[in-house]
Amino acid sequence: MTSGNNGASTPEDDDPFGYLYADGQANGAQPPSGGYGYPGSVNRTRAVGQRQYGQPAPAQQTAAYGQVPQQQGAYGQPNAHYAAPETFPGGGAPTAPQQPARAGGGGGRGGGPNTKGLLIGAIAVVAAVVIGIGVAIMGGDSSDNKASGGSTPTTSTSQSTQPSQSSSASAAADLPKTDAKDLQLGGGATVASDVEGAQSDGGSYVTNLNNEGASVTWTFDGIPKGGVYTVFTHFSAAGEDQSMTLSVNGKTFGSKVNLGNFAHAKDGDFAKGWTTTYSWPSLKQGTNTITLSCQAGDKCNVLLDQLWLKAGQVEK
Repeated sequence: MTSGNNGASTPEDDDPFGYLYADGQANGAQPPSGGYGYPGSVNRTRAVGQRQYGQPAPAQQTAAYGQVPQQQGAYGQPNAHYAAPETFPGGGAPTAPQQPARAGGGGGRGGGPNTKGLLIGAIAVVAAVVIGIGVAIMGGDSSDNKASGGSTPTTSTSQSTQPSQSSSASAAADLPKTDAKDLQLGGGATVASDVEGAQSDGGSYVTNLNNEGASVTWTFDGIPKGGVYTVFTHFSAAGEDQSMTLSVNGKTFGSKVNLGNFAHAKDGDFAKGWTTTYSWPSLKQGTNTITLSCQAGDKCNVLLDQLWLKAGQVEK
């Protein structure tokens, strides 16, 4: 090739894409006869479905240089060469790998145990048991009420555990009580009624007790049971405090009976000195005997008109 002579071919002929330009076409550039417009290209087309999964692929067929590749069917028309991969042996779309089962067999996110479901179930079981117990109790109460005539006994909130005044008065009335005229006298003691204030029938009282050996004795029955009782003595003392010896069923009982001047009456004013004292001897069931006597060392200048009993240790 000499200077200024580029040979028989022009640059357009050397350009494989010269046929795309107007000046190239004017100079006679032609599209190549090989596959896809590239010189030396190889046509390796294969109909859809020709490949079989799981089996070795057939030998590739190479189209001859310059041959036009086989055209596929029109759009929307089935291709005779197409077949779904799953129709071939070993074919089929790959499936997602199976997740291994977690310990506990629980569902839900993260594969953990369904604790919410277990909790609801447990609550339901407890509720059923409570309802069953309640029904059983109600049934038992109903049966008991029917057996007792259908009425349920009730306790009034106003009921007191302490005995009423009327019951106490009734119990006191049932216990013995005596007046001066019914007492057995000894040692020079006599009955009089000159001094006012005595509570016994007719205002009578026992006097002349201020002598050693003087006494009053009261024998009574009607004691319901053995135990401690209170013996009340209504008397009058004026001036100094007095005291006498108490005997129960023939035996001296404890300390002397206190016959103090609790009314603070002046010496000799027995009408102003009437008052009450008490002692707590033990009595036996049935009949008992009580004696007040003036013994050595006693001061017995008193008037005595009544004796009575109350159950237990009381002061009035």
